Amino acid sequence: MKATMRLDKLLAHTGFGTRSEIKQLVKRGAVTVNDKPAKDSGMQVQPDRDRIAVEGEPVAYRQFVYLMLNKPQGVVSATEDTRDRTVLDLLDEEYAHFEVFPVGRLDKDTEGLLLLTNDGKLAHNLLSPRKHVPKTYYAEVDGAVGPDDAEAFAQGVTLDDGYVTMPAKLNILQKGSPDRGERSVIELTIMEGKFHQVKRMFQAVGKKVVFLKRLSMGPLVLDPALPTGQSRELTAYELERLVKAHETLEG
Repeated sequence: MKATMRLDKLLAHTGFGTRSEIKQLVKRGAVTVNDKPAKDSGMQVQPDRDRIAVEGEPVAYRQFVYLMLNKPQGVVSATEDTRDRTVLDLLDEEYAHFEVFPVGRLDKDTEGLLLLTNDGKLAHNLLSPRKHVPKTYYAEVDGAVGPDDAEAFAQGVTLDDGYVTMPAKLNILQKGSPDRGERSVIELTIMEGKFHQVKRMFQAVGKKVVFLKRLSMGPLVLDPALPTGQSRELTAYELERLVKAHETLEG
């Protein structure tokens, strides 16, 4: 049996206005279903089968969208906030009716990869603490980060609340020299997402993160050509990898 939905819901979901506005479109004959004027905005249609048009323009229905955002500093990972701009404020208006939300969160002062979607099932799998989805970060750190720190992270470190982290992989790109005012530059891959985890892990070994950027989440890697503050839809290849990872996580 083919999936059906109300015509007004479909048109609202594809950006043609509120249900009352769509009712007016139908009333003046602007909406056709299979080349015949729709008589009732509440009629049932089959999105994957019926030909639907508004003012003669075909309607392309999509249930889900998947957006990659290069989050800037100063923006909160939320759908609404009374004080700060949210990541939704950075998106093009064409995505407003999809009601997307951020998959997980990045701190207000953290940059980088953030996935936004309205696919709740996929988001749940990526966020479930039991799934251990790897996340890689680039960071600049005050203090000389060395092999001892890499070994400590590989064993798991004790955070300020007593929680012992899962093993993490620390790659030292540049060992800083505090005497010369040089910061350490690192990449860190963690398998969980505790509150302020990267910052707290370095705090546990006597260091301070001064800049943090997420580079990847599972198979999804931040597009280096995507400017800070900009977003784009995932490519077919990126989405395919994400879905495959999602299916693996489900299994």
